[in-house]
Amino acid sequence: MTASMPAPVVLTGDVVRLEPLSLDHVPDLFLAGGGDEEVWRWLPAPAPRTEDELAVLTKGLIDDPDHVPHAVVLKETGRATGWTCYVDTPGYAESIEIGWTWYGRAVWRSAVNTECKVLLIDHAFDKLGVNRVVLKTDILNTRSQAAIRRIGGVAEGVLRRQRRRRDGTWRDTAYFSILDDEWPAHRARLTGLPR
Repeated sequence: MTASMPAPVVLTGDVVRLEPLSLDHVPDLFLAGGGDEEVWRWLPAPAPRTEDELAVLTKGLIDDPDHVPHAVVLKETGRATGWTCYVDTPGYAESIEIGWTWYGRAVWRSAVNTECKVLLIDHAFDKLGVNRVVLKTDILNTRSQAAIRRIGGVAEGVLRRQRRRRDGTWRDTAYFSILDDEWPAHRARLTGLPR
């Protein structure tokens, strides 16, 4: 388990800036993915139909002590295009999860996800001192699984019937991890920069 959840910080890359999620991000976030069923398909909440609905979700995430949410802000525009979180990991020593992540479709298949993960994983290993980063997804979400594998996530297994999906069916959850001693090689491959 994470000893204590990290304080929100700003993490800056070439393409994105991750900053503490706030209600000020809601208008941009709604433009990026509000009401888009495909963006919200695998998330634990339905696609928000209004900015007010998205504000309620945002406030709930900000207030949840088991999550440290970051707005994903495109440096080129200064607009938020999604969010991503550090998540507590009960039962796992010196570990942290990266999850509850979504991006507007306009940035799918771009450098955004890779850079977000590099920033968060670097910070987790270098500043938070964890030894393991956890990533998980619905077993049916093959796009997410491919992205996790591409950044270096190693499949650990599947928790069968781990929780109910919004439609009432059972979700099997695919678990992945990256260990601190594995990360430098993956980071070099992803960024072209040695560590």
